[in-house]
Amino acid sequence: MKGRILIAGIGNIFHGDDAFGVEVAQRLLTRPIAAEISVVDFGIRGFDLAYALLDGYETSILVDTVQRGEAPGTLYLMEPEVDGPPVAAERNGHGMDPVRVLRLAKEMGGPSGRVLLLGCEPETFGPEDEGQMGLSDVVAKAVDAAVFKIEALVKKEMNHVNGTEPERRAS
Repeated sequence: MKGRILIAGIGNIFHGDDAFGVEVAQRLLTRPIAAEISVVDFGIRGFDLAYALLDGYETSILVDTVQRGEAPGTLYLMEPEVDGPPVAAERNGHGMDPVRVLRLAKEMGGPSGRVLLLGCEPETFGPEDEGQMGLSDVVAKAVDAAVFKIEALVKKEMNHVNGTEPERRAS
């Protein structure tokens, strides 16, 4: 189907800000969604996401925390690099490193379309031996900004895929 977009929420709700992608997916599910768009809370189910990336989506948008050293709550939009060593030796169906999942999907013959990662700089994952329920205040505030960014990105991707994107003029 032309124009299909997958929005994949990634994260562990028991590790503080790691639940960012899950919260964004949950928030998107409360809003009107076009039939060509699938919003899925994958949580920590790496194999499920890898198989979903084989479903022929034109664009897949992964939503997760990303540590790049900026201020907590900073949002990043990037196209992750999926080339690298095979992941077959360490397959863990309950782990969720997006790059490893993308490499696994590539080994299985996908993904077929464009893959984007919308990441948020975390503040805390909670104490290592205890975890933490709930997002930090600064990351919780970034959820709405992420939802608006995704909605704008989806609109742009749908226009591009459907051939209705305005022409860009050379300056």
